[in-house]
Amino acid sequence: MISLRFAYALAGVLFAAFALLSGADREHPKRIGTGLFWALIALSFLAGDHLGDLGNGVLVIAIALLAGGGAIGRGAPKTTGPDERRERSDKRGDWLFVPALIVPAVALVGSLLLKDVTIHGAPLLEPKQATILSLALGVVTALFVAVLWLRPRPLVPLEEGRRLIDSIGWAAILPQALSALGGVFAAAGVGKAVFALAEGAIPEDNRLAVVSAYTFGMAILTVIMGNGFAAFPTMTAAIGLPLIVQRLHGDPVIMAAIGMLSGFCGTLMTPMAANFNVVPASLLELPDRDAPLNGVIRAQIPTALLLLLANTLLMYFLALPAR
Repeated sequence: MISLRFAYALAGVLFAAFALLSGADREHPKRIGTGLFWALIALSFLAGDHLGDLGNGVLVIAIALLAGGGAIGRGAPKTTGPDERRERSDKRGDWLFVPALIVPAVALVGSLLLKDVTIHGAPLLEPKQATILSLALGVVTALFVAVLWLRPRPLVPLEEGRRLIDSIGWAAILPQALSALGGVFAAAGVGKAVFALAEGAIPEDNRLAVVSAYTFGMAILTVIMGNGFAAFPTMTAAIGLPLIVQRLHGDPVIMAAIGMLSGFCGTLMTPMAANFNVVPASLLELPDRDAPLNGVIRAQIPTALLLLLANTLLMYFLALPAR
């Protein structure tokens, strides 16, 4: 059976390669700090299960100190030149998008079909992790196809990956960190505390008020925390399960799905979601990318608000039973 350890190992090996390449790049202005940063990320993926709570805590603190102390930076890997890329682009045209499209295609097919495949009575993929494992298989398949088709020099795929990860920097691990923060909030009982406040403030018989509190609460908490995955455990424990599911007998599947979409509306409106908003501004070199409310966020706010209203109505009509 292919378990989640496969995806962790794959990510760990990739980060380890970035660490080695960064450390060996003598032209990199911050090669030691950058190499150490990605090495610690690799260690987390490869051996996190064996480090224990204290070891993982020290690891996270070290990663935060490296990122917050400005120890990581962007290198200039030697891959392909502009003329070479332009020539290859003109030659292959839109077919260059094929490897990128292979990733979601394999992820979709694997999620729908491979989760039920068994070999000698054992499932091919870990049932609860079929989607993530299918995504990892999609990445490996796309890389294999791209290498066979484009035939780059051996280190070019890794160096291009390093160039991209250096451009993103510490924001690449922000979703993982914020998701863990959401788990900490849930374990600390923040959801129960919010429920105690919400129970007295929201009218029990006002279904729209309950639904709005959940969807808008998801968006607002996401704006504060920077990630819908971080907000989801708290808001679902506070309002989603006790009020929408238990009190109003709503559908938990629809509630959870639309609730996450509502959180993503908040993602579009906050600079805290650096991986979504700050990174595109930096990669596109927008003139106000360092402003607290940059151009990317300003362009997304109207769409985010419209989607949030739509999610609230969908939750009201689809998740709750008809009266």
